[in-house]
Amino acid sequence: MICLDSSILIEYFRKSQKENSTWYKLSSKHQSFAVSIITAFEVLGGATAAQKSFWDPIFQTLTILPFDMHANEKAIQIYQRLKSTGNLIDLPDLFIAATAIAHELPLATLNTKHFERITELILVEE
Repeated sequence: MICLDSSILIEYFRKSQKENSTWYKLSSKHQSFAVSIITAFEVLGGATAAQKSFWDPIFQTLTILPFDMHANEKAIQIYQRLKSTGNLIDLPDLFIAATAIAHELPLATLNTKHFERITELILVEE
């Protein structure tokens, strides 16, 4: 199982030919996918009613990972380290990374610039 960042899902939504999306390509190598509850918020929070009808069946097939105390502890550690080096990233990205780490899952993202700052996070290559 791998964890998907919001960028992977949004790219999938935007591509008219889904087979050209990163998620489609990843699905040939991986059997199951998860998202952080933060990713679900980012995607569904910005969706129109019509877009929600696209997303609802997709989110039913994904494992939704909670942002629990274990993920919170990881987020605090990452935040303090990134802050001390002046390399902070957006909080939603930090929470998504911490959730993946807490659940011992690699993360697929199109936003490697931010996520590669988190040394304990394993990023998935297409």
